[in-house]
Amino acid sequence: MPSEAGHRLYVKARHLGYQRSRRSTNPGTSLVKIEGVDNTEAANFYLGKRVAFVYRGHKEIRGTKIRVIWGKVTRPHGNSGVVRARFTNPLPAKSFGASLRVMLFPSSV
Repeated sequence: MPSEAGHRLYVKARHLGYQRSRRSTNPGTSLVKIEGVDNTEAANFYLGKRVAFVYRGHKEIRGTKIRVIWGKVTRPHGNSGVVRARFTNPLPAKSFGASLRVMLFPSSV
């Protein structure tokens, strides 16, 4: 991580879409591109890490409009550093291209 990042406990990522075949999609598994990860070996470091999709809702719940959908990185996808992640509730389709946070915990180091 760059030094100007400070004490951030997560790495930025993008939601690419759902795992899919030619004709059907599998919304239960999302494809995530993590910043600075360009190969399978680097992606293996993030296996088991928690992923958060932070968004703003319309109504306040418990005093805040900010909500989170949590997930977990399960395995690499391909050779370019993309990973698969499973979320408690499937991410909405409007989150394609949205920013995610890949937490640096739980750690196996």
